[in-house]
Amino acid sequence: MEGAAARGWAARCVSAVMNDRRSLDAALSELPPQMSGADRALTSALAYGVLRDYRRLETLLAPRLSRKPQPLLRALLLVGLLQLEAMRIPAHAAVHATVAATAMLKLGKARGMVNAILRGHQREGADTGSGELAPGVRYGYPDWLVRMVETDWGRLWPDVLAAGNRPAPMHLRANARRCDRHVAMQRLAEAGIASEAVRVCDSVFTLDTPIPARELPGFASGDVSIQDGAAQLAAGLVGARAGDYVLDACAAPGNKSAHLLERADIDLLALDIDPARLDTLNETLARVGASAQVKAADAAAIDQWWDGRAFDRILLDAPCSGTGVIRRHPDIKWLRRPADIAAAAERQNQLLDGLWQTLAPGGRLVYATCSILRAEGVDVMDAFLKRTPEARELTIDAHWGFAERHGRRIAPGMHGFDGFYYAVLERDRG
Repeated sequence: MEGAAARGWAARCVSAVMNDRRSLDAALSELPPQMSGADRALTSALAYGVLRDYRRLETLLAPRLSRKPQPLLRALLLVGLLQLEAMRIPAHAAVHATVAATAMLKLGKARGMVNAILRGHQREGADTGSGELAPGVRYGYPDWLVRMVETDWGRLWPDVLAAGNRPAPMHLRANARRCDRHVAMQRLAEAGIASEAVRVCDSVFTLDTPIPARELPGFASGDVSIQDGAAQLAAGLVGARAGDYVLDACAAPGNKSAHLLERADIDLLALDIDPARLDTLNETLARVGASAQVKAADAAAIDQWWDGRAFDRILLDAPCSGTGVIRRHPDIKWLRRPADIAAAAERQNQLLDGLWQTLAPGGRLVYATCSILRAEGVDVMDAFLKRTPEARELTIDAHWGFAERHGRRIAPGMHGFDGFYYAVLERDRG
């Protein structure tokens, strides 16, 4: 049956996230190499769609179950319901292909059950019971995360959650050493690719319709890079000048390092704790024609890598929950736990304390997280400033995001950007 493989692999990917606690990227990386481009695209769309709307789909499924299905079967049923609820796939084709996928998943005994449940839903429609859906079901988030977002964002919390369920646009950056944004956009237009400049950041432009990187004119040669607009703000905030000694403390996959090097002739040290990710970092730098000193190291353990030469500028894009990029990685909703937020904040504080010792008097440190939670943003900065008297916050004078007690934060979807937090610190000259 045409399309059955895509449904089966989508179910495997969903089950890998929800039951094996693996990332969706890792699960999708295991698709067979001989799989067609169309089936790959459909598998991805189905898996992303189920994970975005998992709780509502579960609510639709529950009344139709007489017994608890095994995890892979449950995932396949959700894949089937997604097609009937939210995709432009003819209902008969969706049902037939999903039922056929039971064979490849070795769930042949459940073929009749899958057919009955999907046809029942097709015939009778949704049954979610009486009353309004709970926020976590309506927006498709775990209850603990809904509560945190509601506390942190006040009246904006429904918009923040809803934005996390919308597919992200494709933001680009022109390599300033080779062309400006206007020239890059003109080259795309000549290739029939429409784009739009983003006003709040002079390096960002957006494609009307995302395309694969390999099809993007200028990508392979390093003239153009793919990078979300919120992440592109980092280089401007760092404000490195020619000759500065700069540290990118958590640098992989290398987009921010590349952006820093495109803007000025700096001496850059790029660190990452994961040696396996350094290959990607080096490939990114090579593609844009830049070079840096690259090391695998825990940035917080400065005695293991720092030679005593103070940095003029430090970028700390700290590891975090990733709740600001849920629209790109919906599996984050289900892979994170409440304890992970506190653990991430502790790690962020360790990194700040360690790296601050390596910053020259008068030097600047930019702290960033792709989180929408205050526990990983303003709360971390508040605690650091209280215990670090020689640290002075620099006000970010900008037209993007919202001013916080310290720093600025961006809601997902604002300006088309991912959710992000930034703060800028300067060390007293003493």
